[in-house]
Amino acid sequence: MKRVVVLVSGQVQGVGYRNFARTKAVQLGLCGYVENLGDGRVEVVAEGPEEALKQLLEFLRRGPRFSKVSSLDIQWSQATGLRGFETF
Repeated sequence: MKRVVVLVSGQVQGVGYRNFARTKAVQLGLCGYVENLGDGRVEVVAEGPEEALKQLLEFLRRGPRFSKVSSLDIQWSQATGLRGFETF
């Protein structure tokens, strides 16, 4: 099991991005959380099988309809045992 921390930049707040990210993560069977950051980015932390995490990254690059993702800052590590998927 792996963990990925993704900082998403662009027009990603106020466009349903957190709900989109949570929905996709849950569909892929991942655990973690998503939250808006004070600087306008969204942080996504997800744990699960590496292949499912890579699929999530593809969804995060596209984002929901009204978002405009400019970049992803991605950091990989070992899973820590998160449960469920929360939105903050």
